[in-house]
This record gives sequence, C-alpha cells and structure tokens, in this order.
Amino acid sequence: MGRRRTIYFNDARHYYLFVFEPPMRLVDAWAPVDEVAGTSVDTFVYGVARGDGLFYPSTVGQRFGADQPVFRDAPYWRVWENMQSLIDRGLDPLGVLVDRAHDRGLDFVASLRMGGFDGRPSLAVAKGGRGYADPQARDYQMALINELATGYPVEGVELDFAAAPAGCSFYLQADDVEAHTSTLTEFVRQAAERIRHRPGTPGQVGARVYPSEELNRRAGLDVAAWLDEGLVDYVVPLVYGSMMLDANMPIAWLIEAAHARDIAVYGMLQPYYESATRANTVVTHASPSMVRAAAANLWDLGVDGLYTWFMAWPLGERERSMLAEIGDPASGQGRDRHYFVRRRCPDSAGHDLSYPLPLEIPAAAANTRYAVPLAVADDPDDDRVQRVRLRLGISNLVSADVVAVWLNGTALQDQPARRDVLSRHTPYEGQWLEIDLRSVRPRRGANRLEVALVQRPARMAGGVVLQDVELCVEYGVFPAGRGS
Repeated sequence: MGRRRTIYFNDARHYYLFVFEPPMRLVDAWAPVDEVAGTSVDTFVYGVARGDGLFYPSTVGQRFGADQPVFRDAPYWRVWENMQSLIDRGLDPLGVLVDRAHDRGLDFVASLRMGGFDGRPSLAVAKGGRGYADPQARDYQMALINELATGYPVEGVELDFAAAPAGCSFYLQADDVEAHTSTLTEFVRQAAERIRHRPGTPGQVGARVYPSEELNRRAGLDVAAWLDEGLVDYVVPLVYGSMMLDANMPIAWLIEAAHARDIAVYGMLQPYYESATRANTVVTHASPSMVRAAAANLWDLGVDGLYTWFMAWPLGERERSMLAEIGDPASGQGRDRHYFVRRRCPDSAGHDLSYPLPLEIPAAAANTRYAVPLAVADDPDDDRVQRVRLRLGISNLVSADVVAVWLNGTALQDQPARRDVLSRHTPYEGQWLEIDLRSVRPRRGANRLEVALVQRPARMAGGVVLQDVELCVEYGVFPAGRGS
C-alpha cells in the first residue's frame, strides 16, 4: 500500500446488503466496488461488522442474523438472505468483494469496529461488560483480526476505534480507563504483530481515531504512544456520530506526530451539509464546492490522502466526479469553494469536539464580540477570484437589529450586505445576513470571525442565535476587475 491514497468506505449495510433483493446477483454483490472504481479511489475499505453480527461467514464470530430464527425488519432479512444466497452458491460474501476490488485495481482493507462484540453482548461496555479490561474480550477481537488478516487476501485491517459511542460501545468502562489505557496499547501492539507478520505479504494496520488528544484519552486511546512506537501505518481522525462535513477539523497535532514516524494521515470527508438534527431541515449532502473546500483545507494541513463514504446513492455522475477530483490536491484549484462551520451534533452522544455553533447572543450583551474560527485554503491574492461572500444564518433576527461583524479584526460595515429568509419553510424564524467581501478578504489559513448584536428594537428583549457561518469563494476564467 502506498502513502498517497484516496479511500472509500462502505459499511456493508445501508447501500448494500440492506437494499438489494435476494437472491443476490453477482452484479449486485460487486456494486460497492464497481461504483467507485475508475475514479481516484484506489483503496476500498469495508466495514465487516456492526456490533451485533459479522457480514461474512466467520469461523470465530457470529454472523449477522444467526441469533434470529425469523426477521421482522425487511433490511435485516435481506442481509441474511443476500449473504446466504451467495454462500449457497459456494461464494464467500467477503471474498467476492475482495476479489472484485483486486480485479478493478483497488486495494482492500477490512474494517472492524473495536467496541462491538458481535453476538457476545456480555463483553460490551454498554451491556455492563468491562470491554478490553476483560481478557475474553481481547482474545475474541484478536481472533477476528487474525481471521481477517490471514483468511482473506486483504491488503490491511483497519481497527475502528472511532465508532463509539454512536456506532458501538466504548472499549472500557469509565472507571477502567486510567488503569487499562496501557492494556489497549498492548492490544494494538499485538494486533499489529499479527497483521504485519501474517504468512506471505505483510498486512497494513489502519486505525480510525478521534480528532483530538482529549477525546482519545477520555476513551482510553493513547494514540500518541501508538504513533511514537509505529504501531499503525495510517490513522483516520473522525467523530462517527456526526456525519456533517468538517472543513475546520483541528488535526494538526495528529499530522505532526504521525509524520514524525512516517505514518500516514487520511483526512475524513463526512458526507452531509445538513444532518436534519434541527427543526424543519432534511438530510442534505454536501455540494461539490463544499467537498472541494473541505478537501483543500485538509490538503493544506498536510494530509496524505482523503477518506470518504455515504455519498448520495446510487452514486451518479456528480458523486463520481467528486471522487475523481479529491484524489489530486491540484484538481480543485481555481474552482468555486463553499466553506461552512460544522455545528454541534447531538448524534455524537457527547463525545465530540467543541464547536461554537449554534452560538447564543443575548440581547443584554450589546457590543460583546463572539468569535468563530474559520479556516480557508484560498489565496486572497489570486486575481481570478471574482467574488467572496460571507453568509451568517441568524435565528430570531429582525431587520431592525443592528449586527456588527469583524474579519480578522477589521470591521465589515462598509462591505455591501443583503438579507434573506433563513428558511423557506419557516421564513419567520430568522435571516441570512450575506456580506460581499470586496475590500476585506479572508487570509489563507486560520481566520477569526467576530459577531456582535449592537442594538435591538424597542420591546424586543430576546437574544439571537448564530446558527450558520459560511464563506463562498467564486472563481472566473479571467482576472477580476480588469476592463478591455
């Protein structure tokens, strides 16, 4: 496996085993690989388990659905029947995908959730077990890792520690974290030994971890020690519970530590612009210009490649075009970029980074500045930039309100501005404040946006909430501002 990679992850369920009707045709069995082949994607990562069963006929763990004599939910019935229809024809559901990936020129990595115990709930922390403090749990997970690394011709095994708590249990009870963080490190050490020293070609060791040192430590993951000792070949920082694209992920610490040991870091491009966690919204996939902006920021931080999943399905020309573009840092240059600040996500179950949005601004705090960081990868001196628009979505705002905005300490009151409804469905709830940044432009890298509620009209005592911060950079073919 090379260092520069473009990776697509398929979780085996939502856009695969859940949806195809059994008996599964080979063209359907190959679909997760075929839909990304021919783009810049060179590595296919497959989630082999959910926590209540494995999506392949394991000899050491429980296959998904094996504990259910009948099924009440159509997706779960399809999972069992689709796998069984392949097995009845002498085909291994996992082996079919591995072979197809290799036929299409892709590397294959099996990803295993480290907090799931697949049919052995007594081991799971969420069920009262002690997780990796229990030798039985460690032995069971190690047996699965060994099976994946030696039983299938995969290029690597990915240890998914970032699925908890939204996708599976944590690995340790809170009271066991301090005493057993070293136990988890020893587990990773042994897993690396198994994967790298399997018979034949050495396997690669990947790990999905949290974006900050604090979140990792809180879960018992001494990622710094793993990197210092070289226990993994790559890491992917993410918060699984939030599927919102994050163009401002603070992972410079991880990149620095990983690169010091020649370990790759792959930046995660989550799929959503809106995750429908607030009222009157629906799930909305990020646009190409949004993905381009987040990718540019990650490339600027120094990632070795990009990692994504869960694009609008079935993948069409729009999605394949994005997958073709993200593999090359230069391919998105000179094209429109749409940055936005990720909101706090309730789906992360509290195990998340600290995000400033939504930001409550009380009416009593007149002239108090509230700051929001914003990273931008565009060059402010590029004369092909035609327009830069700053968009602030503010709920409970009325037109009589006076709002002051600063960008890197410079007031924006002289920049042209307009207002629009924040939501077409509920136009009374707030407004978009859009500022055309003509003489004041963001700088490349870190920027500081500040907002103050200067004045409210009489009899309006309630505060406002800064819900959204966005920056749109629009490019043209020719230099801006030049006449004939």
